[in-house]
Amino acid sequence: MILTTDDGHVRTITLNRPDAMNAFNGQQFDDLTEALLAAQAEAAVRVVIITGTGRAFTTGLDLSEVGKDIEPPKHGVPGLFNTLIDFPKPLLLAINGFGVGFGATMIGLADMSFMAQSARLRCPFTSLGVVGEAAATYLFPRMMGHQAANWMLYSSAWFDANECKESGLVLDVFPDDALLDEVMTRAQTMAANSPVALIRSKELSMGPVREKIRATMDAENAVYDELHGGPENMEAINAFLEKREPDFSKLA
Repeated sequence: MILTTDDGHVRTITLNRPDAMNAFNGQQFDDLTEALLAAQAEAAVRVVIITGTGRAFTTGLDLSEVGKDIEPPKHGVPGLFNTLIDFPKPLLLAINGFGVGFGATMIGLADMSFMAQSARLRCPFTSLGVVGEAAATYLFPRMMGHQAANWMLYSSAWFDANECKESGLVLDVFPDDALLDEVMTRAQTMAANSPVALIRSKELSMGPVREKIRATMDAENAVYDELHGGPENMEAINAFLEKREPDFSKLA
């Protein structure tokens, strides 16, 4: 489910469930967490890129596994989120296609993000009867501004690549076939610099906000737990599985 390749001091981690649009099941949460921990521990790795195969970057949580009797993952969602928050090296996202849910909110936990021209992002939480995740309710307003972030989080609307760049959610947009080369060029530029200075620079940037990120995540999780499994959330999940639009009006 995860591919890793090295180019000098840059490691690329590729989400590799293209038939499932790279949606996260328990195994993929664990695999990405382990890949990040391995990159963190290896001194030769100075910069990390995360990308995806196929048409999607990742479409977030694999809803097809909801309610099934599946062995709990080792790290799961909390383990991955905490690993991303604490990751000490520059982390870049090369968003190659659709990004839904965590495929969008992961941006807040990365250092820089880039999109393919055809890629689109969506935070579908309100359409699923729940709330945002990964501290997006704190991080997105800091990145995008108050109103643009609220529109993205409240509306569950799609944002195209140009809208994401104009709002400050991603740093740049490239033609689809040039995305990885362009991101690699920037990663190599950083990786050529002092590895200690890179780590210390990120610590100065992230250190003051890690506590706030975790506090926001805890608050999001509390509300998510309150709403998850409730009538609106279940209507949204059933609508997804039945390939129809949810109807919240009948639950009023």
